[in-house]
Amino acid sequence: MRTKQKSVTIKDVAQRAGVAQSTVSLVINNKHTGERTKRKVLKAIRELDYHPTRLARGLATQKTGNIGFIVSDTHFSRAEPFYTRVFLGTEFEARQYNYYVLLTTVEEEFDPQESIPRFLVEKNVDGVILAGKVNDSLIFHIEKGDLPMVLIDYLPKNSKIASVLIDNVHGAYEAVCHLIALGHKRIGFIGGSIDHPSINDRLEGYKQAMKEFNLSINKKWIVKDEPYTSVDDGYRATKKLLKSTPLPTAIFATNDTMAIGGVKALKEAGFNVPKDISVIGFDDIEETPHTDPPLTTMRVFKEEMGILAVKKIMDMIDTGNTLKDKTLVPVELVIRSSCRQNKYATN
Repeated sequence: MRTKQKSVTIKDVAQRAGVAQSTVSLVINNKHTGERTKRKVLKAIRELDYHPTRLARGLATQKTGNIGFIVSDTHFSRAEPFYTRVFLGTEFEARQYNYYVLLTTVEEEFDPQESIPRFLVEKNVDGVILAGKVNDSLIFHIEKGDLPMVLIDYLPKNSKIASVLIDNVHGAYEAVCHLIALGHKRIGFIGGSIDHPSINDRLEGYKQAMKEFNLSINKKWIVKDEPYTSVDDGYRATKKLLKSTPLPTAIFATNDTMAIGGVKALKEAGFNVPKDISVIGFDDIEETPHTDPPLTTMRVFKEEMGILAVKKIMDMIDTGNTLKDKTLVPVELVIRSSCRQNKYATN
């Protein structure tokens, strides 16, 4: 029977070289040691065919080699895959720094006395990325711990925390301008709670475009009292919108999942999209090219947001400086089949 070979450890290298384990870690991490000592350690590593573990590297750097990624459980689902793509961006970029990304979700009603993510309790991360809206008490808890932190797609009012944000105002403005260019004058808005800064900004962009083109806004055309931004929320919001008089000829949805729910509600009510009412979304999630009809939307470069967040967090980890800058990521109009020239353009 073949005996399983024992893995070589940093302790074995230290014994072979006749030095302390901390000295081996210094050599592994290219820290200053005497040239003679360095040669002995490298010779021992070659002879033993030793492959350093992350723990061994951390002895000298005092780093875990991990970045925490936290997202609300309501935002991390198959139904709303936006933050899945953001997370993938962080994972791809972290590899460039030989770092791991540890993912966890937290409940919307976060309780710092009961729900602290384990990697924070165990101090097993060198920095934290928070994606989407999370309870502000969690942000405050991390700030108290003096950990590097970057926020993605959320920044509490009056906060000065490093963040990567979507250019929501301009993106919404461009979406509504596209509808106006198609001859639409009666344009509705459906969104979740405007307590989320992104939704509030998209509503602001909608209003800016309508105002610039001297278009009146019927208050009943703005539905912003749904709790979330899911397909079901979009469905309910559109049902409410259809009670308005006159009806809008186009709808701007605050995100794609709400737009998908809106299209469903319109079809159930006997409307053809886009022949009767055009619909435009925001985010360009993976499902939008395959909806019926394929959804016109504003593309958000989700992976890029994750990449930028990791660059910021690594800058803070490497320099020890605290960043407070805000980066706006531009968006791009993607034209598909859910919008068309308004047949009532003369109205």
